[in-house]
Amino acid sequence: MTDRFVAAIDQGTTSSRCIIFDGSSHILAVDQREHRQIFPRPGWVEHDAAQIWARVQEVVAGALGKAGLRPSDLAAVGITNQRETTVLWDRATGRPVHHALVWQDTRTEALCAELAGTEGRDRFADRTGLPLASYFSGPKIRWLLDHVPGVRERAERGELLFGTMDTWVIWNLTGGAVHVTDVTNASRTMLMDLRTLDWDDGILADFGIPRSLLPEIRSSAEVYGTGRGVLEGVPIAAALGDQQAALFGQTCFSVGDAKSTYGTGSFLLLNTGKEPVRSHHGLITTIGYQLGGDAPVYALEGSIANTGSLTQWLRDRIGLIGTAAEIETLALSVEDNGGLYLVPAFSGLFAPHWRPDARGVIVGLTGFAGKGHLARCVLEATAFQTRDVVDAMVLDSGVELKALKVDGGMTANNLLMQTIADMLDAPVTRPFVSETTCLGAAHAAGLVAGVWPDLDALRAEWRRAAEWTPRLDDRVRDRMLRKYRKAVELAKGWIDEDDLEVEGR
Repeated sequence: MTDRFVAAIDQGTTSSRCIIFDGSSHILAVDQREHRQIFPRPGWVEHDAAQIWARVQEVVAGALGKAGLRPSDLAAVGITNQRETTVLWDRATGRPVHHALVWQDTRTEALCAELAGTEGRDRFADRTGLPLASYFSGPKIRWLLDHVPGVRERAERGELLFGTMDTWVIWNLTGGAVHVTDVTNASRTMLMDLRTLDWDDGILADFGIPRSLLPEIRSSAEVYGTGRGVLEGVPIAAALGDQQAALFGQTCFSVGDAKSTYGTGSFLLLNTGKEPVRSHHGLITTIGYQLGGDAPVYALEGSIANTGSLTQWLRDRIGLIGTAAEIETLALSVEDNGGLYLVPAFSGLFAPHWRPDARGVIVGLTGFAGKGHLARCVLEATAFQTRDVVDAMVLDSGVELKALKVDGGMTANNLLMQTIADMLDAPVTRPFVSETTCLGAAHAAGLVAGVWPDLDALRAEWRRAAEWTPRLDDRVRDRMLRKYRKAVELAKGWIDEDDLEVEGR
């Protein structure tokens, strides 16, 4: 090991943060700042990309200050980011042409249905691994080109650039010198061929997107450029979408290794090795990571839109709790869910159902139900959704889940982790370093800079902090899953054509 330090910038859905690690993967300093969530209409979610860049600079300076370090003390910096969130900006001025469209935004649903045509939502799945859904970046780019005045004309003249948040941050960190993305983020646009690792000209034509907008696709771990300003002279040496960064940080380097990150949404990834596995059960085929010139490692992913956001909803919209931590105490005030089941399809159902016409439901209400039961069913919704995704992964991969590595802010909730273990009927393990998204970005950058020699060195540093083993009676589990799945069916088909008009889509 070395005494050099590596920084990771995590540009997330609700905040940006910077964590500095030493050569033994210990955290030296953390700085984090939230940014504004913009909801212009039902189903629309936007971010101010300029504000995000300002926050990134603040957290980098803050973390360096807390650690007592200068940029020259850093061997490298790695980037990890909320995926699919889409921004277009002027290549000359750096000013965004519109707020960024966030991955949760559903305004492109009608466009996705139009693009699906008679071939259906799997029209591009053989090449991209993705179903046509509002989740991904390609439809969001098309919406901006079609709906923001003058943007298509400027794009066709080569005046504009597109990026997911990794691209936006790297472009700004390098003073506009480098316009790149990595394979993990590119695999979420619906515009990249999973096998060639290049933009697909046929899909670009179908979407009506000029290739000149798009960044160069690079591996997840190589030097893209050198920082300016707040990271003056620091090699920018890694970029991974947040869930792939967590897969890497959890050292899921072998086929069959799986992790789930519990944040605003939840994302379960399974390493499937050097060949993409086409899902037939509602999952996404994606790229897990690519180290320099090595072959890419592929993964199956189950994306769940609303998990941590449910606690925020209970706190900010319903006012049932004052802080996120209070949900566990409230849920423990009752013995069970009192017959309540919540399907949190606030923006449709993601994996494995992919039903944009679904909306959230709470079923099983009786006069007995109280606020403790509601808190408990909110937590259980995350466990049920996790089980749905794991079942689909087993069907696609043929690999039974032996254990699930978990990370993210929600893993501090012991009741939730126990409930997930109970619903999976498998152990759930939390690592000693819970910030695995940042750790994965730091590890990838540190491999490039020589801070760590190889993947075995990273494996040797992974430590288990806690484990939950299943303890629920099989009959109780089966009944709860049956009830939840009945509730899911009730949530489907809620949105009609006139609802799309009301929501502005």
